[in-house]
Amino acid sequence: MDEEEARTRLLDAAEELFYAHGIQAVGMDRIRAGSGVPLKRLYRIFPAKEALVTAYLERRDRRWTGSLREAVTGAPEPVGAVFDWLERWFSEPDFRGCAFQNAYGELGAGGPAGVLDAVRRHKAELRALLAELVPDSPATADELLILVEGAITVATLSPGPEPARRARAMAERLTGDGPPPG
Repeated sequence: MDEEEARTRLLDAAEELFYAHGIQAVGMDRIRAGSGVPLKRLYRIFPAKEALVTAYLERRDRRWTGSLREAVTGAPEPVGAVFDWLERWFSEPDFRGCAFQNAYGELGAGGPAGVLDAVRRHKAELRALLAELVPDSPATADELLILVEGAITVATLSPGPEPARRARAMAERLTGDGPPPG
């Protein structure tokens, strides 16, 4: 196994375990066992748990944000497409909320700097993506961010698509998109 394959296997195991069980509950030995990568090699690639957690979050951010961006690009109602995408995500059997909210909630404001930077960058990228959908209204982008984050939190506590549907209805009223009130 070369370095790239070892890194990928480590990140795959880290993502599965951290997302399902939490960062603090999963030790490096469990990552080693889940990945099949020897502990010595794990520490050569990721010298500290903070480096592994940061890399896991950065990779998840690229995939998550890329998937969302793909869903809204060219959509006839891009704001609605955000909530359609969330609805599909919330319906996945392994949905456990936002990995970034979870990491921040678990580690707090005093957590490792690299991890907190990854969380903040992710949220800034999400806000920037939403701002692209409503370029004439920074305040609306901020309100959409609150709707997205709120829907994610509610779906974490009550899994299923309904929080995305309710948030979409609010977003449509906010932006004037969608059907007129009945």
